[in-house]
This record gives sequence, C-alpha cells and structure tokens, in this order.
Amino acid sequence: MNSEQFVDPSRENFDNFKALDRSTPILMLNKLKFHEHAKYEAGHPLENTPMTGAEAYANYGKDSGPIFSRVGGSIIWRGNFEATVIGPTDEHWDQVFIARYPSAAAFLEMVTDPVYQQAVKHRQAAILTSRLQRFGELDLGDTF
Repeated sequence: MNSEQFVDPSRENFDNFKALDRSTPILMLNKLKFHEHAKYEAGHPLENTPMTGAEAYANYGKDSGPIFSRVGGSIIWRGNFEATVIGPTDEHWDQVFIARYPSAAAFLEMVTDPVYQQAVKHRQAAILTSRLQRFGELDLGDTF
C-alpha cells in the first residue's frame, strides 16, 4: 500500500469539499485500512487499552452513529474487499462502504457536532490509511 497515510482531510481537500454545492444529496465512498493495534493519542482514556484498529473503529461507529442518523445519513452499500481488477495491486482495504447524506450540509453538521468530534478520536486511533471520496447521485440505467 502507498506509504503516505490519509487519516484526516487536508485543509485544501476540506476547503474544496466545502466549496461544492451543499444542498444536494451526496454519496461518500469510504475505503479503510486499520492499524493492527489501535493508536490512541497520549492522554486519551483508552491510550493503554489493548485494542485492534477494527475494535477502535467499532467504537467510532457506536459513538458517532446517533449523530450520523440524526443528520439523515445511511449506509447504502457495504462490502468485503476481494481483489483489485484495475489499479494499484498493493491497495487492500479492511472495510469499504458508501454512506449517503441528504446533503453536504448534513455531512458538515455531523463533523462539526461536539459529540462527533470526540467520537472521531476512535477513528483516528483505528485508521492506518483511508480514502473518503464524495460523489453526486446520477440516474440509474441498464447499461454502463
């Protein structure tokens, strides 16, 4: 896997996200690779608790779930990574899913919520590297 780590958005990427239309539904493709052992920051209550990255991410889901639901978010697809057909063969993912939000404004409401900002510490401890990519919705059809 690429040696560059992507856990939190860069300022530039987040500014680009915020500059897009905030009123339309969005789909967020999440690709996650976990640490073998969670890496909580110094001083966090779980700093010395033996835990896998996957377990820390489950804590993130438990703590952030109520906010995610409140803003209208839903998981519309989740799958197990099996193989790369086109692309770098060194990228392997532990968890992949698509979250749908009724709007980018709803996503921004979630990530600025004080409870969410505490919950995200579990995500930061869990993730070795990730990709979070925004997509707009298109009409479905019978062909590519």
